[in-house]
Amino acid sequence: MNYLKNFITKFVFMMQKRPGLMAVLAFCSGVTSYVFVERKESFSQLISILLLFTWLWLLIDNWLRDKVEERFGVAVSPNVMRFALQVVQQESLFFALPFFLAVTTWDHGQAAFTALIILCAFVSVVDPLYYKKLAHSVWFSVFHSFSLFVVLSVTLPILLKLTTSQSFEIALITAVILTVPSLGNLMPNAKWWRFPLLVLLLCALSAGLWQLRSFVPPAALRLTDMSMSYQLDAQARKPLSPITELTEQSLHENGLYSFSAVKAPRGLNEKIFHVWVHNRKEVDRIALDISGGRKEGYRAWSHKTNFPANAAGKWVVKVVTESGQLIGQRRFEVTEV
Repeated sequence: MNYLKNFITKFVFMMQKRPGLMAVLAFCSGVTSYVFVERKESFSQLISILLLFTWLWLLIDNWLRDKVEERFGVAVSPNVMRFALQVVQQESLFFALPFFLAVTTWDHGQAAFTALIILCAFVSVVDPLYYKKLAHSVWFSVFHSFSLFVVLSVTLPILLKLTTSQSFEIALITAVILTVPSLGNLMPNAKWWRFPLLVLLLCALSAGLWQLRSFVPPAALRLTDMSMSYQLDAQARKPLSPITELTEQSLHENGLYSFSAVKAPRGLNEKIFHVWVHNRKEVDRIALDISGGRKEGYRAWSHKTNFPANAAGKWVVKVVTESGQLIGQRRFEVTEV
């Protein structure tokens, strides 16, 4: 037993000297899982289960350490718990990062959310920032909850084939519920009033994130193609002669087709919409008739004919889920002549 204790201590010490190694391994596992999800392999499900198991293990850490000491007479240092917590957060953030990088719409507020994941992943690797700045602040619990939310957003669609809105809701609620019992472990010497304050803070931030859910990329869906056309080959479900110039006259004479293809490796089991926006004002929302398969993407189109008399200006066609999360978008401009 002493041999095992010495081995664990040496391993923790070695990994603390090389914090970037776990981050690299976690990122590689995320890339591998992303590839396997695309190919319908079960390996990604195994990794997802292991990640969720490590988060549940953190909840019973105090009880588990007491049982180990009672049964084997070995006291596990709290430093081991702190290191394990850091490793799990690193694994979660770097595992999820490839999924979010692949689906983020970079000319949208989603870029800020993915940038936040990158920032948190960076902080989890840099020990002076993680232990000296973050670990002793009230924001550590928020960091902990955010890491759990991020990994759940990826793993839930993989494991349970939930819709994007279902995954978002469950991930948000679960992240708060599982973080609350661990607050004592995260800040053991905190004053009594910090616990209710942190709970309120987590709930407030979760409510804010729900209101801004369009800024959260749907990790299980990816827009692979989007184009505009005056004509569409309905049999092949492909646009004809993509447009290079749009005028008010041509819109009123021909209408406009918006074609999109959405990749959903685990299957598309939810409604998606084309939202037409003119000069930042939504003017139409059209439910899509989906067809196709996973290899070429689920293809759909909308045909808009009722354009306003003054149609000139900046337009955006957004592909969104039922809950309003953005899958992708296409911008275009209509001229008066």
